[in-house]
Amino acid sequence: MNIRQRDSFALQEIRAGNIPSLLKQLEPVSVRITDSLRGKTIRATFFVTPDYVSIGTDDNWARIPLTASAAQLVADKLNCFLPTRRMVEAIYRVASVKLEPVPLFAHRDSTPVMWHHHLIIEGQRKGRRGLIAGIKKDVVLSGRLRQAGKRVAIFGWHRNDGKPIQPLYTGHGDWYVDYSHGIRLVYTQLKVDGKWMHYTEVLKDPALRGLLCDEDVCDFYRYPTD
Repeated sequence: MNIRQRDSFALQEIRAGNIPSLLKQLEPVSVRITDSLRGKTIRATFFVTPDYVSIGTDDNWARIPLTASAAQLVADKLNCFLPTRRMVEAIYRVASVKLEPVPLFAHRDSTPVMWHHHLIIEGQRKGRRGLIAGIKKDVVLSGRLRQAGKRVAIFGWHRNDGKPIQPLYTGHGDWYVDYSHGIRLVYTQLKVDGKWMHYTEVLKDPALRGLLCDEDVCDFYRYPTD
């Protein structure tokens, strides 16, 4: 399959509910910041899929990289959004399964290489369950995309020392996807000091946006899908 065929097929299967059960129970991730004006600690919890977007049954499944627009359509369908760089870092810190990245170098955007990479990860995972990290670069939201045009932002792929291979990068067009990309979904509602809030409310609030975003500008909330 080429990129468009793969996106179309994945969207069809996800909409039909053809996803492994390991994605169906969200995992909590806690973050906190200190309000510099009042000296108050603000705590929040957001909820993420334990693994990256995948299709198939529990016995026959695969993680499937998607373009930014297809990833956004999946997120919209499931009442989710894509994480920011700060959120990816927070997810890595609390992950119970942390695996060393395995870079591949040939035919990076081909479906067979994506499948091969999935099998490599499963060989590393050895059946362990729980929140997993370190296996993919995340497609993320970033304020840089307001100026970058039709681009995709990627970040992550942490080594075992906690340092990411991929710094925040917006150099690829929004059509680009390769085997190393992963789509982590985050539920649109999070708890801030015990109160449910929509993620856009948090990102628009100068006193709260640091919970989810570590950039100077945090005004990019979703990828375009048209």
